[in-house]
Amino acid sequence: MVQFSRWQVVAVLVVVLLGFAFASPNLLPRQISESLPSWLPNQQISLGLDLQGGSSLLLEVDMETVFEEELDNLVDTVRSELRQERIGYTGLRSEGDSVFFTLRDPAQAEAAREALLVFTGDALLRISDSTGEGEIELTAQVKQERQITVLQQSIEIVRRRIDELGTREPAIQRQGEERILVQVPGVENPERLIDLLGQTAQLSFRMVNSDVQPGLDPVPPGSELLPMEDDGMGASQIVVRKRILVSGENLTDAQPTFQDGEPVVSFRFDSTGAQRFGQVTQENVGRPFAIVLDEAVISAPVIREPILGGSGVISGSFSVQEAQDLALLLRAGALPAPLTVIEQRSVGPGLGADSIRAGEFAAVLGLLLVIVFMGSAYGLFGLFANVALIINLILLAAALSGLQATLTLPGIAGIVLTIGMAVDANVLIFERIREEARLGRGPVSAIDAGYKRAITTIIDSNLTTLIAALLLFQFGSGPIRGFAVTLAIGILTSMFTAIMVTRLLVVTWLRRRRTPAKALPI
Repeated sequence: MVQFSRWQVVAVLVVVLLGFAFASPNLLPRQISESLPSWLPNQQISLGLDLQGGSSLLLEVDMETVFEEELDNLVDTVRSELRQERIGYTGLRSEGDSVFFTLRDPAQAEAAREALLVFTGDALLRISDSTGEGEIELTAQVKQERQITVLQQSIEIVRRRIDELGTREPAIQRQGEERILVQVPGVENPERLIDLLGQTAQLSFRMVNSDVQPGLDPVPPGSELLPMEDDGMGASQIVVRKRILVSGENLTDAQPTFQDGEPVVSFRFDSTGAQRFGQVTQENVGRPFAIVLDEAVISAPVIREPILGGSGVISGSFSVQEAQDLALLLRAGALPAPLTVIEQRSVGPGLGADSIRAGEFAAVLGLLLVIVFMGSAYGLFGLFANVALIINLILLAAALSGLQATLTLPGIAGIVLTIGMAVDANVLIFERIREEARLGRGPVSAIDAGYKRAITTIIDSNLTTLIAALLLFQFGSGPIRGFAVTLAIGILTSMFTAIMVTRLLVVTWLRRRRTPAKALPI
Protein backbone atom coordinates (compact mmCIF):
# COMPACT_ATOMS: atom_id res chain seq x y z
CA MET A 1 0.00 0.00 0.00
CA VAL A 2 1.33 3.48 -0.90
CA GLN A 3 1.71 5.25 2.39
CA PHE A 4 4.04 7.50 4.37
CA SER A 5 4.44 7.27 8.11
CA ARG A 6 4.42 10.45 10.13
CA TRP A 7 8.12 10.23 10.91
CA GLN A 8 8.95 9.82 7.22
CA VAL A 9 7.02 12.98 6.40
CA VAL A 10 8.83 14.84 9.18
CA ALA A 11 12.20 13.55 8.02
CA VAL A 12 11.60 14.71 4.43
CA LEU A 13 10.42 18.14 5.58
CA VAL A 14 13.43 18.55 7.90
CA VAL A 15 15.89 17.67 5.12
CA VAL A 16 14.22 20.06 2.68
CA LEU A 17 14.10 22.91 5.22
CA LEU A 18 17.75 22.39 6.14
CA GLY A 19 18.55 22.44 2.44
CA PHE A 20 16.80 25.79 2.03
CA ALA A 21 18.64 27.14 5.09
CA PHE A 22 22.11 26.13 3.90
CA ALA A 23 21.43 27.19 0.30
CA SER A 24 19.90 30.57 1.18
CA PRO A 25 23.24 32.49 1.34
CA ASN A 26 23.76 31.56 -2.33
CA LEU A 27 20.15 32.23 -3.43
CA LEU A 28 19.32 35.47 -1.61
CA PRO A 29 20.75 38.89 -2.46
CA ARG A 30 23.89 39.75 -0.50
CA GLN A 31 22.16 42.54 1.47
CA ILE A 32 19.45 40.18 2.68
CA SER A 33 21.80 37.26 3.44
CA GLU A 34 24.10 39.51 5.49
CA SER A 35 21.16 40.76 7.56
CA LEU A 36 20.07 37.27 8.58
CA PRO A 37 20.69 36.17 12.21
CA SER A 38 24.22 34.91 12.90
CA TRP A 39 22.97 31.52 14.11
CA LEU A 40 21.66 30.70 10.64
CA PRO A 41 24.01 29.05 8.10
CA ASN A 42 25.93 31.81 6.30
CA GLN A 43 28.55 29.96 4.26
CA GLN A 44 28.55 30.49 0.52
CA ILE A 45 29.79 27.97 -2.03
CA SER A 46 33.59 28.00 -2.21
CA LEU A 47 34.69 28.76 -5.78
CA GLY A 48 37.75 27.21 -7.38
CA LEU A 49 40.64 28.88 -9.16
CA ASP A 50 38.91 28.86 -12.54
CA LEU A 51 35.84 30.65 -11.13
CA GLN A 52 37.16 33.20 -8.64
CA GLY A 53 40.74 33.66 -9.84
CA GLY A 54 43.95 33.08 -7.92
CA SER A 55 47.55 32.04 -8.42
CA SER A 56 49.11 29.16 -10.30
CA LEU A 57 52.73 28.29 -9.48
CA LEU A 58 55.01 25.73 -11.04
CA LEU A 59 57.71 24.78 -8.53
CA GLU A 60 60.90 22.84 -9.12
CA VAL A 61 62.52 20.76 -6.40
CA ASP A 62 66.30 21.25 -6.19
CA MET A 63 67.34 17.61 -6.28
CA GLU A 64 71.04 18.48 -6.68
CA THR A 65 71.01 20.05 -3.22
CA VAL A 66 69.39 16.89 -1.82
CA PHE A 67 72.14 14.65 -3.15
CA GLU A 68 74.87 17.10 -2.09
CA GLU A 69 73.53 17.07 1.47
CA GLU A 70 73.29 13.28 1.32
CA LEU A 71 76.98 13.07 0.38
CA ASP A 72 77.98 15.63 3.03
CA ASN A 73 76.16 13.59 5.66
CA LEU A 74 77.99 10.46 4.49
CA VAL A 75 81.34 12.29 4.75
CA ASP A 76 80.53 13.34 8.32
CA THR A 77 79.38 9.80 9.15
CA VAL A 78 82.59 8.23 7.79
CA ARG A 79 84.74 10.73 9.68
CA SER A 80 82.99 10.26 13.05
CA GLU A 81 82.59 6.47 12.86
CA LEU A 82 86.15 5.74 11.76
CA ARG A 83 87.55 8.02 14.45
CA GLN A 84 85.34 6.37 17.05
CA GLU A 85 86.65 2.93 16.03
CA ARG A 86 90.25 4.30 15.92
CA ILE A 87 90.63 3.45 12.24
CA GLY A 88 93.08 5.72 10.43
CA TYR A 89 92.09 7.15 7.06
CA THR A 90 93.10 9.78 4.54
CA GLY A 91 91.71 11.48 1.42
CA LEU A 92 88.13 11.68 2.68
CA ARG A 93 86.13 13.57 0.07
CA SER A 94 82.99 13.50 -2.11
CA GLU A 95 83.11 13.44 -5.89
CA GLY A 96 80.23 12.93 -8.28
CA ASP A 97 77.80 10.50 -6.67
CA SER A 98 80.33 8.87 -4.31
CA VAL A 99 82.33 9.41 -1.13
CA PHE A 100 85.98 8.28 -1.32
CA PHE A 101 88.51 7.54 1.42
CA THR A 102 91.64 5.44 1.90
CA LEU A 103 92.47 3.43 5.02
CA ARG A 104 96.01 3.88 6.32
CA ASP A 105 96.04 0.20 7.26
CA PRO A 106 94.28 -2.08 4.70
CA ALA A 107 94.15 -4.79 7.35
CA GLN A 108 91.36 -2.76 9.04
CA ALA A 109 89.12 -3.03 5.98
CA GLU A 110 86.74 -5.52 7.59
CA ALA A 111 86.48 -3.43 10.79
CA ALA A 112 85.74 -0.31 8.71
CA ARG A 113 83.15 -2.22 6.72
CA GLU A 114 81.35 -3.30 9.90
CA ALA A 115 81.49 0.23 11.32
CA LEU A 116 80.05 1.92 8.22
CA LEU A 117 77.61 -0.66 6.89
CA VAL A 118 74.89 0.29 9.38
CA PHE A 119 74.98 3.97 8.38
CA THR A 120 75.21 3.71 4.59
CA GLY A 121 71.63 2.53 4.12
CA ASP A 122 70.95 1.47 0.53
CA ALA A 123 74.14 3.11 -0.76
CA LEU A 124 76.78 0.76 -2.17
CA LEU A 125 79.81 0.34 0.14
CA ARG A 126 83.10 -1.00 -1.29
CA ILE A 127 86.41 -1.28 0.60
CA SER A 128 89.42 -2.97 -0.96
CA ASP A 129 91.16 -5.48 1.33
CA SER A 130 94.45 -5.01 -0.52
CA THR A 131 94.73 -1.23 -0.98
CA GLY A 132 92.32 0.06 1.69
CA GLU A 133 90.55 2.27 -0.86
CA GLY A 134 86.90 2.79 0.05
CA GLU A 135 83.89 4.15 -1.82
CA ILE A 136 80.28 4.76 -0.86
CA GLU A 137 78.21 5.23 -4.02
CA LEU A 138 74.69 6.55 -4.43
CA THR A 139 73.50 4.25 -7.19
CA ALA A 140 70.93 5.24 -9.81
CA GLN A 141 68.26 3.18 -8.03
CA VAL A 142 69.02 4.83 -4.69
CA LYS A 143 68.86 8.29 -6.26
CA GLN A 144 65.57 7.52 -7.99
CA GLU A 145 63.96 6.22 -4.80
CA ARG A 146 65.27 9.23 -2.89
CA GLN A 147 63.94 11.56 -5.59
CA ILE A 148 60.45 10.06 -5.39
CA THR A 149 60.46 10.32 -1.60
CA VAL A 150 61.63 13.94 -1.62
CA LEU A 151 58.99 14.93 -4.17
CA GLN A 152 56.21 13.27 -2.15
CA GLN A 153 57.42 14.93 1.05
CA SER A 154 57.61 18.30 -0.69
CA ILE A 155 54.03 17.98 -1.97
CA GLU A 156 52.80 17.13 1.54
CA ILE A 157 54.68 20.04 3.16
CA VAL A 158 53.43 22.47 0.50
CA ARG A 159 49.88 21.27 1.19
CA ARG A 160 50.31 21.77 4.94
CA ARG A 161 51.67 25.30 4.51
CA ILE A 162 48.85 26.35 2.21
CA ASP A 163 46.29 24.79 4.58
CA GLU A 164 47.80 26.88 7.42
CA LEU A 165 46.92 29.99 5.40
CA GLY A 166 43.25 28.97 5.54
CA THR A 167 42.98 28.41 1.77
CA ARG A 168 40.28 25.95 0.77
CA GLU A 169 40.91 23.09 -1.66
CA PRO A 170 44.23 24.01 -3.31
CA ALA A 171 45.15 21.88 -6.32
CA ILE A 172 48.63 20.43 -5.71
CA GLN A 173 49.93 17.77 -8.05
CA ARG A 174 53.17 16.32 -9.34
CA GLN A 175 54.45 17.22 -12.80
CA GLY A 176 57.32 15.16 -14.08
CA GLU A 177 60.08 13.97 -11.78
CA GLU A 178 61.11 17.28 -10.17
CA ARG A 179 58.17 19.68 -10.45
CA ILE A 180 55.03 20.51 -8.47
CA LEU A 181 52.02 22.41 -9.84
CA VAL A 182 50.23 24.51 -7.21
CA GLN A 183 46.92 26.22 -7.95
CA VAL A 184 45.51 28.30 -5.08
CA PRO A 185 42.13 30.03 -5.53
CA GLY A 186 41.40 33.44 -4.03
CA VAL A 187 44.94 34.34 -2.89
CA GLU A 188 45.16 38.12 -2.46
CA ASN A 189 48.91 38.25 -1.87
CA PRO A 190 50.66 35.72 -4.13
CA GLU A 191 54.10 37.10 -3.24
CA ARG A 192 53.67 36.04 0.38
CA LEU A 193 52.62 32.59 -0.84
CA ILE A 194 55.79 32.37 -2.91
CA ASP A 195 57.91 33.44 0.08
CA LEU A 196 56.32 30.80 2.32
CA LEU A 197 56.72 28.02 -0.23
CA GLY A 198 60.27 29.02 -1.13
CA GLN A 199 61.65 28.61 2.39
CA THR A 200 62.84 25.19 3.45
CA ALA A 201 62.39 26.02 7.18
CA GLN A 202 64.96 23.49 8.35
CA LEU A 203 65.41 24.24 12.05
CA SER A 204 68.24 22.77 14.07
CA PHE A 205 69.98 23.36 17.39
CA ARG A 206 73.79 23.12 17.35
CA MET A 207 76.66 24.07 19.59
CA VAL A 208 78.78 27.13 18.81
CA ASN A 209 82.50 26.49 18.29
CA SER A 210 83.85 29.21 20.58
CA ASP A 211 87.47 28.17 19.97
CA VAL A 212 87.45 29.60 16.45
CA GLN A 213 87.48 33.29 15.57
CA PRO A 214 85.24 33.90 12.50
CA GLY A 215 87.28 35.28 9.63
CA LEU A 216 90.60 34.87 11.44
CA ASP A 217 91.03 31.19 12.22
CA PRO A 218 90.54 28.37 9.70
CA VAL A 219 87.29 26.45 10.12
CA PRO A 220 88.14 22.96 11.40
CA PRO A 221 86.51 19.76 10.07
CA GLY A 222 83.16 19.12 11.70
CA SER A 223 82.37 22.84 11.91
CA GLU A 224 81.13 25.41 9.41
CA LEU A 225 80.91 29.19 9.05
CA LEU A 226 77.31 30.42 8.86
CA PRO A 227 75.83 33.89 8.46
CA MET A 228 74.18 35.33 11.52
CA GLU A 229 71.37 37.82 11.76
CA ASP A 230 72.14 41.13 13.39
CA ASP A 231 72.24 40.52 17.12
CA GLY A 232 72.90 44.14 18.08
CA MET A 233 76.65 43.51 18.48
CA GLY A 234 77.58 43.71 14.82
CA ALA A 235 78.26 40.00 14.39
CA SER A 236 77.69 38.81 10.82
CA GLN A 237 79.21 35.30 10.92
CA ILE A 238 79.60 32.56 13.48
CA VAL A 239 81.27 29.15 13.55
CA VAL A 240 78.95 26.31 14.59
CA ARG A 241 79.45 22.58 14.77
CA LYS A 242 77.82 20.54 12.01
CA ARG A 243 76.46 17.96 14.40
CA ILE A 244 72.74 18.55 14.93
CA LEU A 245 71.83 18.08 18.58
CA VAL A 246 68.07 18.53 18.17
CA SER A 247 66.25 19.03 14.86
CA GLY A 248 62.96 20.66 13.93
CA GLU A 249 61.48 17.22 13.23
CA ASN A 250 60.97 16.90 16.99
CA LEU A 251 58.77 20.02 17.18
CA THR A 252 55.11 19.45 18.00
CA ASP A 253 53.94 23.07 18.05
CA ALA A 254 55.13 26.60 17.33
CA GLN A 255 53.14 29.77 18.01
CA PRO A 256 53.88 33.50 17.66
CA THR A 257 53.85 35.35 20.96
CA PHE A 258 55.45 38.30 22.73
CA GLN A 259 58.32 38.48 25.20
CA ASP A 260 59.41 41.78 26.75
CA GLY A 261 57.21 43.55 24.23
CA GLU A 262 58.90 41.97 21.19
CA PRO A 263 57.50 39.31 18.84
CA VAL A 264 59.02 35.86 19.40
CA VAL A 265 58.13 32.27 18.52
CA SER A 266 57.46 29.79 21.30
CA PHE A 267 58.02 26.12 20.52
CA ARG A 268 57.43 22.75 22.14
CA PHE A 269 59.19 19.43 21.53
CA ASP A 270 57.85 15.92 21.59
CA SER A 271 59.06 13.53 24.29
CA THR A 272 62.18 12.51 22.33
CA GLY A 273 63.10 16.08 21.48
CA ALA A 274 62.42 17.27 25.03
CA GLN A 275 64.73 14.58 26.42
CA ARG A 276 67.53 15.46 23.98
CA PHE A 277 67.10 19.20 24.51
CA GLY A 278 67.17 18.79 28.28
CA GLN A 279 70.29 16.61 28.13
CA VAL A 280 72.11 19.03 25.81
CA THR A 281 71.34 22.10 27.91
CA GLN A 282 72.24 20.24 31.11
CA GLU A 283 75.66 19.24 29.75
CA ASN A 284 76.50 22.65 28.26
CA VAL A 285 75.51 25.21 30.89
CA GLY A 286 77.45 28.44 30.35
CA ARG A 287 78.18 27.71 26.68
CA PRO A 288 76.47 29.30 23.65
CA PHE A 289 74.36 27.24 21.29
CA ALA A 290 73.04 28.24 17.89
CA ILE A 291 69.48 28.15 16.58
CA VAL A 292 69.94 27.58 12.85
CA LEU A 293 67.15 28.15 10.33
CA ASP A 294 67.87 27.38 6.68
CA GLU A 295 71.67 27.60 7.06
CA ALA A 296 71.51 30.93 8.89
CA VAL A 297 71.88 31.49 12.64
CA ILE A 298 68.91 33.46 13.92
CA SER A 299 69.98 33.39 17.56
CA ALA A 300 72.98 32.20 19.62
CA PRO A 301 72.07 32.50 23.31
CA VAL A 302 74.17 31.26 26.22
CA ILE A 303 72.67 28.35 28.15
CA ARG A 304 72.10 29.83 31.60
CA GLU A 305 70.48 26.75 33.12
CA PRO A 306 69.14 23.37 32.00
CA ILE A 307 65.88 23.59 30.02
CA LEU A 308 64.03 20.46 31.03
CA GLY A 309 60.43 21.34 30.17
CA GLY A 310 60.67 20.56 26.47
CA SER A 311 59.72 24.09 25.41
CA GLY A 312 61.50 27.33 24.65
CA VAL A 313 61.43 30.62 22.79
CA ILE A 314 63.11 31.71 19.54
CA SER A 315 63.90 35.43 19.39
CA GLY A 316 65.59 37.24 16.56
CA SER A 317 64.35 40.81 16.05
CA PHE A 318 61.24 39.56 14.29
CA SER A 319 58.35 41.68 13.11
CA VAL A 320 54.86 40.46 13.98
CA GLN A 321 54.38 39.13 10.42
CA GLU A 322 57.79 37.41 10.43
CA ALA A 323 57.02 35.71 13.75
CA GLN A 324 53.67 34.48 12.40
CA ASP A 325 55.25 33.18 9.19
CA LEU A 326 58.09 31.42 11.05
CA ALA A 327 55.61 29.74 13.40
CA LEU A 328 53.53 28.67 10.39
CA LEU A 329 56.58 27.16 8.67
CA LEU A 330 57.72 25.29 11.76
CA ARG A 331 54.24 23.86 12.38
CA ALA A 332 53.93 22.70 8.78
CA GLY A 333 57.36 21.09 8.79
CA ALA A 334 60.59 21.50 6.87
CA LEU A 335 60.90 21.02 3.15
CA PRO A 336 63.39 18.27 2.32
CA ALA A 337 64.80 20.42 -0.51
CA PRO A 338 64.63 24.03 -1.72
CA LEU A 339 61.84 24.95 -4.15
CA THR A 340 62.26 27.32 -7.07
CA VAL A 341 59.34 29.11 -8.74
CA ILE A 342 59.92 28.61 -12.47
CA GLU A 343 56.49 29.79 -13.63
CA GLN A 344 53.85 32.03 -12.09
CA ARG A 345 50.46 32.76 -13.61
CA SER A 346 47.52 34.71 -12.25
CA VAL A 347 43.93 33.92 -13.18
CA GLY A 348 41.73 37.00 -13.02
CA PRO A 349 38.19 36.89 -11.62
CA GLY A 350 36.88 38.20 -14.97
CA LEU A 351 37.52 34.85 -16.64
CA GLY A 352 35.77 33.16 -13.73
CA ALA A 353 32.77 35.48 -14.06
CA ASP A 354 32.44 34.60 -17.76
CA SER A 355 32.63 30.89 -16.88
CA ILE A 356 29.97 31.28 -14.21
CA ARG A 357 27.64 33.10 -16.62
CA ALA A 358 28.14 30.42 -19.27
CA GLY A 359 27.55 27.69 -16.69
CA GLU A 360 24.45 29.41 -15.36
CA PHE A 361 23.06 29.76 -18.88
CA ALA A 362 23.67 26.08 -19.61
CA ALA A 363 22.13 25.03 -16.28
CA VAL A 364 19.02 27.24 -16.72
CA LEU A 365 18.53 26.14 -20.31
CA GLY A 366 18.90 22.48 -19.38
CA LEU A 367 16.51 22.93 -16.45
CA LEU A 368 13.85 24.56 -18.65
CA LEU A 369 14.09 21.85 -21.31
CA VAL A 370 13.79 19.09 -18.69
CA ILE A 371 10.80 20.82 -17.07
CA VAL A 372 9.02 21.20 -20.41
CA PHE A 373 9.69 17.58 -21.33
CA MET A 374 8.51 16.16 -17.99
CA GLY A 375 5.40 18.35 -17.98
CA SER A 376 4.41 17.39 -21.53
CA ALA A 377 5.23 13.70 -21.12
CA TYR A 378 3.75 12.95 -17.69
CA GLY A 379 1.27 15.75 -16.95
CA LEU A 380 0.59 16.27 -13.25
CA PHE A 381 3.10 13.63 -12.22
CA GLY A 382 5.67 15.44 -14.40
CA LEU A 383 4.89 18.59 -12.39
CA PHE A 384 5.66 16.65 -9.21
CA ALA A 385 8.98 15.55 -10.74
CA ASN A 386 9.79 19.15 -11.67
CA VAL A 387 9.17 20.32 -8.10
CA ALA A 388 11.47 17.55 -6.86
CA LEU A 389 14.08 18.59 -9.44
CA ILE A 390 14.15 22.17 -8.12
CA ILE A 391 14.42 20.87 -4.56
CA ASN A 392 17.25 18.62 -5.76
CA LEU A 393 19.23 21.63 -7.03
CA ILE A 394 18.63 23.45 -3.74
CA LEU A 395 19.88 20.43 -1.77
CA LEU A 396 22.91 20.23 -4.06
CA ALA A 397 23.77 23.89 -3.40
CA ALA A 398 23.19 23.33 0.31
CA ALA A 399 25.56 20.35 0.37
CA LEU A 400 28.29 22.30 -1.46
CA SER A 401 27.89 25.17 1.02
CA GLY A 402 27.73 23.03 4.14
CA LEU A 403 30.66 20.81 3.18
CA GLN A 404 32.57 23.79 1.74
CA ALA A 405 33.39 21.69 -1.29
CA THR A 406 35.08 23.74 -3.97
CA LEU A 407 32.98 24.41 -7.07
CA THR A 408 35.00 24.45 -10.28
CA LEU A 409 34.05 24.86 -13.93
CA PRO A 410 33.92 21.05 -14.42
CA GLY A 411 31.80 21.04 -11.25
CA ILE A 412 29.24 23.20 -13.05
CA ALA A 413 29.27 20.60 -15.81
CA GLY A 414 28.52 18.02 -13.14
CA ILE A 415 25.51 20.10 -12.00
CA VAL A 416 24.19 20.32 -15.57
CA LEU A 417 24.62 16.55 -15.89
CA THR A 418 22.80 16.08 -12.57
CA ILE A 419 19.82 18.02 -13.93
CA GLY A 420 19.47 15.52 -16.75
CA MET A 421 20.10 12.49 -14.56
CA ALA A 422 17.82 13.64 -11.71
CA VAL A 423 14.62 12.79 -13.58
CA ASP A 424 15.82 9.37 -14.75
CA ALA A 425 14.46 7.71 -11.62
CA ASN A 426 11.10 9.44 -12.04
CA VAL A 427 10.92 8.35 -15.70
CA LEU A 428 11.50 4.73 -14.65
CA ILE A 429 8.85 4.95 -11.92
CA PHE A 430 6.27 6.74 -14.08
CA GLU A 431 6.69 4.32 -16.99
CA ARG A 432 6.24 1.41 -14.60
CA ILE A 433 3.07 3.05 -13.18
CA ARG A 434 1.73 3.49 -16.72
CA GLU A 435 2.37 -0.15 -17.45
CA GLU A 436 0.61 -1.29 -14.28
CA ALA A 437 -2.35 1.01 -15.04
CA ARG A 438 -2.67 -0.49 -18.52
CA LEU A 439 -2.91 -3.92 -16.92
CA GLY A 440 -6.03 -2.78 -15.09
CA ARG A 441 -4.66 -2.01 -11.66
CA GLY A 442 -6.25 0.74 -9.59
CA PRO A 443 -4.42 4.01 -8.83
CA VAL A 444 -3.13 2.93 -5.43
CA SER A 445 -2.04 -0.50 -6.64
CA ALA A 446 -0.43 0.88 -9.83
CA ILE A 447 1.55 3.55 -7.97
CA ASP A 448 2.60 1.12 -5.25
CA ALA A 449 3.76 -1.48 -7.79
CA GLY A 450 5.50 1.19 -9.87
CA TYR A 451 7.65 2.37 -6.97
CA LYS A 452 8.37 -1.14 -5.66
CA ARG A 453 9.44 -2.62 -8.99
CA ALA A 454 11.50 0.39 -10.10
CA ILE A 455 13.37 0.96 -6.85
CA THR A 456 15.89 -1.85 -7.40
CA THR A 457 16.80 -0.60 -10.89
CA ILE A 458 17.13 2.96 -9.58
CA ILE A 459 19.46 1.97 -6.77
CA ASP A 460 21.61 -0.24 -9.00
CA SER A 461 22.06 2.38 -11.74
CA ASN A 462 22.79 5.23 -9.34
CA LEU A 463 25.07 3.12 -7.17
CA THR A 464 27.32 2.20 -10.10
CA THR A 465 27.54 5.86 -11.14
CA LEU A 466 28.29 6.84 -7.56
CA ILE A 467 31.15 4.30 -7.40
CA ALA A 468 32.60 5.79 -10.58
CA ALA A 469 32.35 9.30 -9.09
CA LEU A 470 34.09 8.20 -5.88
CA LEU A 471 36.92 6.62 -7.89
CA LEU A 472 37.30 9.83 -9.91
CA PHE A 473 37.52 11.80 -6.68
CA GLN A 474 40.00 9.39 -5.09
CA PHE A 475 42.42 9.06 -7.98
CA GLY A 476 41.75 12.25 -9.93
CA SER A 477 43.04 15.75 -9.28
CA GLY A 478 42.09 19.31 -10.04
CA PRO A 479 39.18 19.58 -12.52
CA ILE A 480 38.42 15.85 -12.36
CA ARG A 481 37.84 15.99 -8.60
CA GLY A 482 35.64 19.08 -9.00
CA PHE A 483 33.46 17.19 -11.47
CA ALA A 484 33.37 14.11 -9.22
CA VAL A 485 32.25 16.15 -6.18
CA THR A 486 29.17 17.66 -7.79
CA LEU A 487 28.34 14.40 -9.58
CA ALA A 488 28.47 12.35 -6.36
CA ILE A 489 26.44 14.89 -4.36
CA GLY A 490 23.97 15.20 -7.24
CA ILE A 491 23.44 11.44 -7.34
CA LEU A 492 22.65 11.30 -3.62
CA THR A 493 20.28 14.28 -3.69
CA SER A 494 18.52 13.08 -6.85
CA MET A 495 17.90 9.65 -5.32
CA PHE A 496 16.44 11.31 -2.23
CA THR A 497 14.17 13.63 -4.18
CA ALA A 498 13.04 10.96 -6.68
CA ILE A 499 12.30 8.28 -4.10
CA MET A 500 11.12 10.40 -1.16
CA VAL A 501 10.02 13.88 -2.28
CA THR A 502 8.20 12.86 -5.48
CA ARG A 503 6.58 9.92 -3.70
CA LEU A 504 5.42 12.19 -0.87
CA LEU A 505 3.81 14.56 -3.40
CA VAL A 506 2.11 11.66 -5.20
CA VAL A 507 0.81 10.14 -1.94
CA THR A 508 -0.48 13.51 -0.74
CA TRP A 509 -2.33 14.05 -4.04
CA LEU A 510 -3.69 10.50 -3.95
CA ARG A 511 -5.11 10.91 -0.45
CA ARG A 512 -6.85 14.15 -1.39
CA ARG A 513 -8.20 12.96 -4.76
CA ARG A 514 -9.94 9.57 -5.07
CA THR A 515 -9.38 9.40 -8.84
CA PRO A 516 -10.54 6.41 -10.97
CA ALA A 517 -7.83 4.35 -12.63
CA LYS A 518 -8.82 5.48 -16.13
CA ALA A 519 -8.25 9.13 -15.11
CA LEU A 520 -4.81 8.63 -13.58
CA PRO A 521 -2.94 11.80 -14.77
CA ILE A 522 0.18 10.21 -16.17
